[in-house]
Amino acid sequence: MKTGDKIPDLSGAGTSGEISLRKLEGKFIVVYFYPKDNTTGCTREAQDFRDLQKDFGKRGAIVLGVSRDSLKSHEGFRKKQTLSFDLVADADETWCRAFDVIHDKVLYGRHYLGVVRSTFLIGPDGRLLREWRGVKVPGHAAAVLDALDAERK
Repeated sequence: MKTGDKIPDLSGAGTSGEISLRKLEGKFIVVYFYPKDNTTGCTREAQDFRDLQKDFGKRGAIVLGVSRDSLKSHEGFRKKQTLSFDLVADADETWCRAFDVIHDKVLYGRHYLGVVRSTFLIGPDGRLLREWRGVKVPGHAAAVLDALDAERK
């Protein structure tokens, strides 16, 4: 998938019910992928998007966090961090594979398939406007908000 491409009609279990990208068309959508609930970087990223949630909302944008964690894990994480946006449980990796965020990683010499922290901005017409891969958390949510402002002009 590249900038300008139509996003596939993905759906999945979210923390407040079934989420369907097709049903969200007409709005800007920020989809951010993260490795795991309740880890340091992922918690910080979620908090940053939470803290800017009102700003995203004022601009007509919906934020969705996606990881391979279970819905139960997401519900606990969402409650603990008082997140006001939905988290999508992608246990079967459908969303992760559609956005090509599952890659070989190495940790202490051990190879495994993991989620590469990535964010995608989707336009109201359902097309990919921007993407960030290999995201570093500090300042990232604010950069996405700035990109949203640029796309709305």
